[in-house]
Amino acid sequence: MAVLLENTTNIVWQAFVSLQQDDSGFVHKSKLKVLTANIGTVLDLYGVEKGIEHFRSSQTLNFIQYKYYLQKEVFSSLPDKLNLTELRNYESSIADICWVLCRKQFTPRKNSKFSETSLFQIFRIFSVLAELIPDSKNENGYQVLLHPSEARYVSQKVAKSLGCHFDDEDFINLNVSMSSIRFSAFVALIESKCLSGITDSLAISEAIADIYQTIVEDVIKKGLMTKKGYIFPAMREFWFVLRPSELTYFKTRTEKDRCGTIPIESGSRIESKSGNRIALCTPDRTYEFGTTDYMTRLQWISAFQLAADHADGSQSYQRLQFAKRKLLRRDRFQEMVIAKAQLQQERIMREMAEDEAKELKAVVIEETKKLNDLEELKEKLEKLLVEETQAKRDEEIVRNLQARVLAEEWEKREELERLQEEQRLLLEEERKKRLEFEELQRSKEQQLRDAEERLKQLEKEKQLLDDQLRNAHQNIKKSENEKEIIEARLYQVSPSLKNATPVRRSQSFIPSTKQRPIILRSTKKQDTDKSKRSSEILD
Repeated sequence: MAVLLENTTNIVWQAFVSLQQDDSGFVHKSKLKVLTANIGTVLDLYGVEKGIEHFRSSQTLNFIQYKYYLQKEVFSSLPDKLNLTELRNYESSIADICWVLCRKQFTPRKNSKFSETSLFQIFRIFSVLAELIPDSKNENGYQVLLHPSEARYVSQKVAKSLGCHFDDEDFINLNVSMSSIRFSAFVALIESKCLSGITDSLAISEAIADIYQTIVEDVIKKGLMTKKGYIFPAMREFWFVLRPSELTYFKTRTEKDRCGTIPIESGSRIESKSGNRIALCTPDRTYEFGTTDYMTRLQWISAFQLAADHADGSQSYQRLQFAKRKLLRRDRFQEMVIAKAQLQQERIMREMAEDEAKELKAVVIEETKKLNDLEELKEKLEKLLVEETQAKRDEEIVRNLQARVLAEEWEKREELERLQEEQRLLLEEERKKRLEFEELQRSKEQQLRDAEERLKQLEKEKQLLDDQLRNAHQNIKKSENEKEIIEARLYQVSPSLKNATPVRRSQSFIPSTKQRPIILRSTKKQDTDKSKRSSEILD
């Protein structure tokens, strides 16, 4: 069975490497007999290990020789065609045997985030997606290596399942720096790039199990749907797991209590019904399922159609997808090789063109040197011409400036003369005003002197009148005193006159007191007139 051997080659190689004692690439036949006997037991074949002793004369075999023996003596006993379910079961059993041999080599560290079950599932995923290539360091040895693009594919699914951030740029740089990845590096890559900050071991195990079911167990889709019963037409809810060859349904999503399996063949039809229902028509009978919404129904229809298309295939759906990706990478690699060859040819042509260009460059340099000399001479002549033209322009500018400065000087001179004439006229006018003022001042001073003399004369007259007034007062007082003396004497001479009426004075002997204010008023009036005249003279 060539397909089964091809699918399990990477797993068997891991067990073969674990049996090696050195890096020679050879394993003793006695150890290979035990591995072959276990593989034969799984395939229900017995005694297949006995022929190893007679296969080749040496006591050791390399992996290609051992693979050839398995193909001729072990897997050739199987039927030429196995269904996908049997193929998966055989692969799983062989993987369990090989994992027992190499488990110690890949036992997780103490601080590892992967359990032993999760590590085994990663081992199966790596074996499905990796490639067996010759070892460049050992001509008899081989290596199972994973392409960085496949590592990116798995890491992206794990990160998406855990809800982590996936940095695609790291894997692009990894693809540039590394051409292939070993299993230990693959485990470390998932742990560092996809599980940073994740401490829930149960969530990690579920994420690894999910990608394991997709890639290894070939699960196309799984989820909750309702199924219509055959005897009782009631709709019951189950957890469905769809593979290309079968649809299995369980009571719960833990997938422990299996309720049944519906085979899917290439002739199966999928029909859409109302009420978000799906009808799966197989040659035996028709099954009816119910979904929760319209989008879920479309997803299940697409998944059923995909399973029906790959139901009778001899290879699993995920391995076919891997083969397509591998072929695409090979095509890209060939395109890169062709592109490199074209680039190499273009480089050679470019070097030849560069040599020719160097020869032409020497000629061009010589011609350029002559041309530069001529251009320098031309530039000097042009520079001299420009300098001469500029000198003429500068001379004309200077002349214009001199003429303008001269005109401005004449204007300033005329302005200065005009200002001098105006100043002279102003000085002459000031001189006249000054003479008039001096004349007026002299006349005022003369008037002031006259007024002062008049004032002195008036003061003398006032003094004279004051003396006269004082004398008059003294005379009046003296007269009054004499009057009193006379009256006293009269009383003494005639006492009978005491009660008599006083003799009325004659107006002619005693001066009237009413005339004195007249004299004073006239004096005050004269003083007022004198002060007015003095103020007028001062003004």
